[in-house]
Amino acid sequence: MKEQYHPQAIEAYVQKYWNQHETFKATEIKNKEKYYCLSMIPYPSGSLHMGHVRNYTIGDVLSRYHRMLGKNVLHPIGWDAFGLPAESAALENNTPPSSWTYANINHMKHQLKSLGLSYDWSREITTCQPDYYQWEQWFFIQLYKKGLVYKKTEPVNWCPRHMTVLANEQVINGCCWRCHSLVENKNVPQWFMRITNYAEELLNDLETLKEWPENVKTMQKNWIGRSEGVEIDFKVLDSTEIIKIYTTRPDTLMGVTYIAVAANHSIANIAAIHDPSVVNFINKYYKIRASKADSVKINKTGILTKLVAKHPLTGDLLPVWISNYVIMEYGTGAIMGVPGHSQNDWEFAQKYHIPIKSVILSTDHSILNLARCAMTKKGTLFNSGEFNGLSCEKAFIMIVDKVIKKGIGRRKINYRLKDWSVSRQRYWGVPIPMITLENGEILPVANNQLPIMLPKNNLSNDVTNAIKIDETWAQTIVNGQKAFRETDTFDTFMESSWYYARYTSANYKNGMLDLSSANYWLPVDCYIGGIEHATMHLLYFRFFHKLLRDAGLVNSNEPVKRLLCQGMVLSDAFYFTSNRGERSWVSASNLIIERDHNGKILHAVDRDGNKLVYAGMTKMSKSKKNGIDVTTMVNRYGADTIRLFIMFAAPIDMSLEWKITGVEGMQRFLKRLWKLVWQHTMLGIPKILEHPIYYYEQKVLRRHLHQTIRKVSRDIGQRQAFNTAISAIMTITKKLIIAPQKTETDRMLMQEALVAIVRMLHPFTPHITFILWQALGRKEAIDYAPWPQEDKIATIEENQLVVIQINGKIRSKIILEKNLKQEEIQKRAKKDPIVLKYLHGTRIKKIIYVPGKILNFVLT
Repeated sequence: MKEQYHPQAIEAYVQKYWNQHETFKATEIKNKEKYYCLSMIPYPSGSLHMGHVRNYTIGDVLSRYHRMLGKNVLHPIGWDAFGLPAESAALENNTPPSSWTYANINHMKHQLKSLGLSYDWSREITTCQPDYYQWEQWFFIQLYKKGLVYKKTEPVNWCPRHMTVLANEQVINGCCWRCHSLVENKNVPQWFMRITNYAEELLNDLETLKEWPENVKTMQKNWIGRSEGVEIDFKVLDSTEIIKIYTTRPDTLMGVTYIAVAANHSIANIAAIHDPSVVNFINKYYKIRASKADSVKINKTGILTKLVAKHPLTGDLLPVWISNYVIMEYGTGAIMGVPGHSQNDWEFAQKYHIPIKSVILSTDHSILNLARCAMTKKGTLFNSGEFNGLSCEKAFIMIVDKVIKKGIGRRKINYRLKDWSVSRQRYWGVPIPMITLENGEILPVANNQLPIMLPKNNLSNDVTNAIKIDETWAQTIVNGQKAFRETDTFDTFMESSWYYARYTSANYKNGMLDLSSANYWLPVDCYIGGIEHATMHLLYFRFFHKLLRDAGLVNSNEPVKRLLCQGMVLSDAFYFTSNRGERSWVSASNLIIERDHNGKILHAVDRDGNKLVYAGMTKMSKSKKNGIDVTTMVNRYGADTIRLFIMFAAPIDMSLEWKITGVEGMQRFLKRLWKLVWQHTMLGIPKILEHPIYYYEQKVLRRHLHQTIRKVSRDIGQRQAFNTAISAIMTITKKLIIAPQKTETDRMLMQEALVAIVRMLHPFTPHITFILWQALGRKEAIDYAPWPQEDKIATIEENQLVVIQINGKIRSKIILEKNLKQEEIQKRAKKDPIVLKYLHGTRIKKIIYVPGKILNFVLT
């Protein structure tokens, strides 16, 4: 061990040791408790960002901690390698997407290894490799045979920028989740997976996920959107057409004053016949894709058709409107307009002067003034004929019973969740393994022809037809007939929905999963990723796990026991306003900043002299150029320093502010620890005394040590409060720095404490602790050393607080061991600097002692 701490030298040495010894390679050990820790699979975008570092360090800390607890740990990594960014980069740079992807993987893999992450690299997965996706194709075919996937043409969400279909979950506030373009409706033939078959189970099983954040479970509940109601038939006058309407508020049925349908509803098409104004309206609003949430916020617009519907109970005639706030994706694509008791309907009725009828009294039996807003709360019915005087709850039952009895209604459970559209009109994805014969019959590809691989042609700018234009690939012969391969590729969420299971048998060649291995490791014990995946990835992979279970490949109901969602990483952002009035963001490498002694920014310019505006701490992003280069930071400060800072700076579920002063503070701490161990070992490794006798100060220090072990163990293992665990380690280290080293017992206590501290720090800073562990005389590698155990006897408080008085007035307080005799207490009290000042030059007349509480010196 050298006197100075040089992180770059020791980190390279330790990483080489891990690589040569395959330290983190996992195998199934049936009689050993397993721990499967997983961070969400990264996309090989080109370079790691600090959000990656935070996510992966959390997983590494937990993996190393549980390994030290004696568990059999699986900690894998891979690459979610298909997708739009690679395809876009290929078009821009005139290079195959595979070349761009693999170059990025190589760079990011080097970065991951430089951080000292304890991955089992023998299980590395790359989703664009045929040995991975062939099993996805195989599984899709099995699902097709079971009727769980189907193809149909229907209006779908279309991103005009990326020219591809989006699943409902990929539409955020009416916009593409990637590029934020306004999403359109478009009729496209699509492959769907029947996720709705599992809607009830996906909802109910959320209750079994005791270690998932409540807000994630709430988001999934809301997205699944289960509701109980009734579907009621409204007959179109002078027609055989029926408008089916789903409602959760049949108690308001007597308040209906109009019917409204979506622009892409079949009734809208009928209304458009011989009515050019309706045709124009449909053409204008059909393309615009709205969500249920959007229907509340958008400027509600509609057109009155010539169609009239009949109220199913009263026979009243109801005008039929087409409106942009009614959407096909929810319910039946038609609503019964009840403006007296629905705010959406009230706003529409106010705009178009549609009658508003009140049929529910408030709880105090008053009629709300409907000139200001709708009365949406439940109460008692009036203006409702035979249902007058009933509560909304009782009216619900009676009205439903009546429409069912009349044959014009049926009870129904509805879900906001829709079947998952998995077709994408792009090149860089998994080819869908289906074939269409010349006669229109659809067949799955034969198993012996899997994997179906992409044609290796150069991409044209017409990416939606990149596969179609390769006729030699797209056309084939099946059973003597001309046939056409499916030229759409899978939504890349397909690959990320089952990778966690493939890690358990990544090198298995005889099937999708090795059942023995999969069921040994699954479910994942801890999964780490961002909360932004709550209603996309996290919902899809719960669904996929249930598909795997029903196929007999896994025997658990859910893929993950505990979910940890880390917060964002923020950093300072600066810009100047250009001559055109646009904000020009400036990267950290181009900044010259003047700060005060507290670190507050006083003045900032870029290297061209532009005076900069400080935009505050914001999420690291390429657009604001406030990202921090991972490789630069590791080269400058060392991986251990970066890891320690990122785990110390904030609780994991909170945003973390990147501050270089904080990074430097962590490095100073590691240097102090290194120096402490060096000074200790230069005196030799002390002997372990069989029955040591500790004096009071030694007992206090040892008590603090074992209280720290208890706290750190709880903070990491139970609370995942990594920042407070590190703080506790730093506190005990400070005490050791000033601890005496005069006696053999002092030295032995220092050895015990340093050995414990190095082990507790190891999950956070594995390189420096690897070296310090050896320096402290340990021959085995620290990676499988046992976690330090609390000595519960040592943590027992043996102290008492004694108040020292002079002539009855409190002058000091001292902490002493319990059961000391009065003479020893008096001797200790007289050494107290404050008491000594009052006793100087005086004579003690008498001493009054209240055992364990008060010692009073009475002076003459």
